[in-house]
Amino acid sequence: MTEFLQAVDHRKILHVDIDAFYAQVEMRDNPKLKTVPLGIGRDPDQHHGHGVIATANYLARKAGVHSAMGSIEAKRACPDLVFVAPDFDKYRQISVQIHAIYHEFTDTIEPVALDEAYLDVTENKMASPTLAAQLRHRIWQETGLTCSVGVSYNKVLAKLGSEHHKPNGVTVIPRELAQDFMLALPIKAFRGVGEKTLEKFQKLGVKDGRDLHAMSLDDLRVYFGSFGDVLYWQARATHFSPVKDRSVRQSVGKESTFEFALHDRQQVEAAFKELAEKVVQNMEKRKLLGRTLTVKIRDDDFHTQTKGITLADTFDLDPAFMTRQAMLIFDDCYPDEFSVRLLGLTFSNIVPQKYEAVTLF
Repeated sequence: MTEFLQAVDHRKILHVDIDAFYAQVEMRDNPKLKTVPLGIGRDPDQHHGHGVIATANYLARKAGVHSAMGSIEAKRACPDLVFVAPDFDKYRQISVQIHAIYHEFTDTIEPVALDEAYLDVTENKMASPTLAAQLRHRIWQETGLTCSVGVSYNKVLAKLGSEHHKPNGVTVIPRELAQDFMLALPIKAFRGVGEKTLEKFQKLGVKDGRDLHAMSLDDLRVYFGSFGDVLYWQARATHFSPVKDRSVRQSVGKESTFEFALHDRQQVEAAFKELAEKVVQNMEKRKLLGRTLTVKIRDDDFHTQTKGITLADTFDLDPAFMTRQAMLIFDDCYPDEFSVRLLGLTFSNIVPQKYEAVTLF
């Protein structure tokens, strides 16, 4: 492969990593845990020495506790470590909530784990750093959780960016600075470099990206096989893999937050009509239909209500009909005075438009 080969890459990629996800959820739900070193896993004293740490908060990490560490070893490293058994059902529910927020920015999402995902926001006209800031704000607003976001033009750089300023940070790696960023990167920080690979690099005297960049592709292949190609291109701030959309669309919706609270029924109806038109546009664009229409209402006291209607067949994509249904729900929730800050409409129980209801007589 010749040196003059250049990859022209105009993508906008975000890598989102919820900070110490399981631990942060438990600290959110029990604020007393915020001031103690916390490990998510089984207490070895209560489980005959068994158990593995799923994750740990940053106080515990400073004491040497890390993911996949045995619980006994973790307790030796941090005698004051507090153990909380993981609640994966709760974590999955929150992950679904976060992925719904991702879909407000793009539909090209590659989940890596419950707490981590790549987003391709190339088609979004907003600047990538602005998108990252808005995304972090939405996640905090909806879940009370912080996240770290990497912003760049490929997945490797976005991932390295999210790791660069943790927790609760954003790192933007633009094209003009990407090569310098990779040259200064410690070799152990390159994607895919584990303990055995690191030992080989130490024997070769390779300490950072600059040393790696100086190695030829042929030499890298000799020492590392096919992984040598990956390392070669990483050192050149290049990565070809696209964001692979593995998510299944579960819902399509829109929300509006109002700077000034709505107190008039006609204003509410107009807002629902505008939301319905946008939702219908998105459904038609994706050739989808939905059986459930859910209305979301948040008042001045930040009290949120969600109520839905489910049909045996799918809804007609008719903004006027959707608006009428939304107003029926709204009037049921607020028959008298109201002060509304947010309204939302969402279709769920999604099926492709090629679906046809079949009635058996």
